[in-house]
Amino acid sequence: MKLLKVLKIAAWPKYLLLIFLSFLYLLPFYIIARNALMTQREIAQLDWQFWAKIPQWQNIGILLKDPIANMQIGLRNSAIVSIAQVAGRLIVTSMAGYGLARIKYKWANQVFFFTLIALMVPSAAIFVQTFLVVSYMGWVNTLSGLVVPGIFDVFSVFIFRQFFLDFPIDLEDASKVDGLGTFGTFVKIVVPNSTGVFISLGTLGLIRSWNSFLWPLVIGQTRDTWTVQVVLSTFLTAQTINLPALFMGAAMGILPIIFVFFFVQRYIVEGVKVTGVKG
Repeated sequence: MKLLKVLKIAAWPKYLLLIFLSFLYLLPFYIIARNALMTQREIAQLDWQFWAKIPQWQNIGILLKDPIANMQIGLRNSAIVSIAQVAGRLIVTSMAGYGLARIKYKWANQVFFFTLIALMVPSAAIFVQTFLVVSYMGWVNTLSGLVVPGIFDVFSVFIFRQFFLDFPIDLEDASKVDGLGTFGTFVKIVVPNSTGVFISLGTLGLIRSWNSFLWPLVIGQTRDTWTVQVVLSTFLTAQTINLPALFMGAAMGILPIIFVFFFVQRYIVEGVKVTGVKG
């Protein structure tokens, strides 16, 4: 009993640290929600106010009806770009990862080596080259220019390869005995039994696509192709900054990702565990 009490006492600093870190993590969300429901005067005042005296829900309408920054178009474009990009990325990178893991040929190791090299190249180093290719294809100021470059992701290829290396090969051999080819085995056997890694990479990719700012800013040159992040940036460049509308827009931009992450966080943890077991 004494040992148990000592262990409980020793655990208190850890719990206090976790509580403190949780507070720091949740503080920005609280500030966004608080300011989104305040008036311009309440935000500007020096005295700290815990919450809005009268929640200004009309800030949602003000944001959606803003003639310069159309939040409805931004939400629509972000949803289209993120979903299309993640779907295409999962299809392309999963097949590439499966090919690197299962298809044996003379230069297989060399191909994987160059894949690792590409993984180490920062995206900023190929930003201009990617823009030139997109411009040559005539995709500037189009949703295609926002979607297609993000489909090809070396990190996802690497994670899929590591996962498929640990996938039970007996299941694949049994399917080939039944007459399925390599592609049929991948589609009917491997993919249905790999939901964890697909969901985890899909969610991480969705968060990255939704929060992307620099590429949509360069490619989307008119309001019709603006995403949420670009729409929010227009509030900061206006002559008079509507702070409540800005914070309300930030809240509306965060909520979809929070809901998605809340429902699939278990799969993300499981996917990271599985892909990290075998290197």
